[in-house]
Amino acid sequence: MGGKVWLVGAGPGDPGLFTLRGKEVLLQADVVVYDALVGPGILAMIPDSAERIFAGKRSGNHFMRQDETNRVLLEQAQEGKKVVRLKGGDPFLFGRGGEELELLTGNGIPFEIVPGVPSAFAVPAYAGIPVTHRDFASSVHVVTGHKRADQSYDIDFAALVRTNGTLVFLMGIAAMHEICSGLLDAGMDPDMPAAVLEKGTTAKQGKILATVGTLEAECARRPVQTPAIIVVGKVCELSEPFSWYEKRPLAGVRVVVTRPKELMSSLSDLLRQEGAEVVELPSIALKPVTDRSLLHESIHRLEQKEYDWVVFTSPSGVRIFLEELFRVSDIRALSGAKIASIGPGSEKVLNARGLKSDFIPSVYDGKTLGEELAKQLNGGERILIPRAAIGNPELTEELKNVPGVTVSDIATYDTVYGSSGAPDVLAVLEDGDVDFAVFTSASTVKGFAESLKGLDFANVRAVCIGKQTRAAADRLGMQTWMAEKATLPNLVDCVKQAAREVYPE
Repeated sequence: MGGKVWLVGAGPGDPGLFTLRGKEVLLQADVVVYDALVGPGILAMIPDSAERIFAGKRSGNHFMRQDETNRVLLEQAQEGKKVVRLKGGDPFLFGRGGEELELLTGNGIPFEIVPGVPSAFAVPAYAGIPVTHRDFASSVHVVTGHKRADQSYDIDFAALVRTNGTLVFLMGIAAMHEICSGLLDAGMDPDMPAAVLEKGTTAKQGKILATVGTLEAECARRPVQTPAIIVVGKVCELSEPFSWYEKRPLAGVRVVVTRPKELMSSLSDLLRQEGAEVVELPSIALKPVTDRSLLHESIHRLEQKEYDWVVFTSPSGVRIFLEELFRVSDIRALSGAKIASIGPGSEKVLNARGLKSDFIPSVYDGKTLGEELAKQLNGGERILIPRAAIGNPELTEELKNVPGVTVSDIATYDTVYGSSGAPDVLAVLEDGDVDFAVFTSASTVKGFAESLKGLDFANVRAVCIGKQTRAAADRLGMQTWMAEKATLPNLVDCVKQAAREVYPE
């Protein structure tokens, strides 16, 4: 089968603004050629199986020339691969997507365009600036602030001023003097509101509000963080009253979530609802064991009513066990046994299959589960624990203290450590652009450490779900906080508390 290229707009940075079609295409890619402006949260979505090629470029700093990027796309497609060209914003809005298509079409390479949310509109929106408003501006004009070396601007400033609309300059920070001077020389009122919007739609976004006449001086007082855009127009007056992004509890906070990929969304969604920017870095993967003979034997024994209890120690343990149960039997196999689960997460997965727990401990950890379940036993019970191959021994030790109890501790899944997305996240962590890493198990701490071996863990602020998780983070020298209870809502509350301590008002 021949290769194909997709030009995909990644949007302005916030993973929540990445389109459904863009994510669908990205997850099927063999090769991803990406820019520096693609947010780390979106880079973390690149599948482990895909080759990553960095073709980053920012003003004055080109890692790969445009003609080289064009050639890479062509060569990879000619090898029969599915190639995603992942570009910040929209590929056709000053994204040079048209230039990349010229070589592809000339060589008969099939392609698709997946538009992205343009930064020209999204970034002002996140800053409380509507680019059009009936009382202020009936038009908006997007202008590139970039120019070729040793060439003058090919911009009709007088025409822009006559529109009386909102002007958005992309890639214009290095040319701020020429832009402001050009507008003023063309007759724009020096008191016309203007703004520089930095790192828009991300946790590190900021804004400088001024006028066309004072914008340069205001920006000279502190370095402008790039990427940044310039907005000129009366609508900039609305930024303060229409401000919304900064008012959420976790606004300005970037969080790395380390859960397995299949469990990511629930925690990530809770954090995003509170205003956090979430970077998903699955630090472990859970794989069903290769040799399932003992697991199948335990299911057969369940069918024969040879177990009194089935104990689940994680949502993944429930999911993987039930998937295997339905492959070789059906739900009736559980009819003769009571069910214990370690907490609400496991209970939720059980409920989705029409099952309920007969017992949940007061504290959601293995030791408490063992201690409190042991008090429910009379002696002589037969207990099945389908769980990770590296399960904590405290649970079984507590249960075996009950006279006559037999425990079948069956390896149901293996834990695989590490993440292919780690290099991109490592760069963000080293730059100090991540505020907290959230861990839901000691295994995720270990997987995080395995993925990011070059990192100084003393600089990592770790929010942990329980004692064992916190102990694993403490051993690495991380700064740690622990949730009051081992639930996702409590974990999010802990992130908010940690943020208040680190960034007091």
